[in-house]
Amino acid sequence: MTKPLVSIIMGSDSDLPVMQEAAKMLEYFEIKFELTIVSAHRTPERMFDFAKNAHRRGIKVIIAGAGGAAHLPGMVAAISPLPVIGVPVKSSNSIDGWDSVLSILQMPGGVPVATVALNGAKNAGILAAQIVSAGDPTIQQKVIAYKSELEKSVMEKVKKINSEF
Repeated sequence: MTKPLVSIIMGSDSDLPVMQEAAKMLEYFEIKFELTIVSAHRTPERMFDFAKNAHRRGIKVIIAGAGGAAHLPGMVAAISPLPVIGVPVKSSNSIDGWDSVLSILQMPGGVPVATVALNGAKNAGILAAQIVSAGDPTIQQKVIAYKSELEKSVMEKVKKINSEF
């Protein structure tokens, strides 16, 4: 069995409906991943252990989703040498999601977190695939094919609109 290359973590199971979109994209690109809950506030020792050891387990990219204060992506990025993609999640205790966006986006110099849009886990999955593809030609070809399909889809819509007007 191959080891996961990407880890999808979230602060709470309430984030799962959003974070599953990252999992779907990784499945599309046939990239092995793991998915679990790691709360920065409720399980800080688990978070520390996870962030410190993910690269030792063969993980290449971490996707971290969090709502509200959204400390998980930044705290993991502070500890781990791996690239971290933060997904701000609009949660029941958030200020329309803005607190999550700003908590993940406004990282201090030296502790980068790549941040996608609010509830943008799909893009986080694609970005993780692109990062992994830098060292894997097979995955890179899948990313190229995916982008080609995006272009094809838009051009079909252009054709349809042009024929209607």
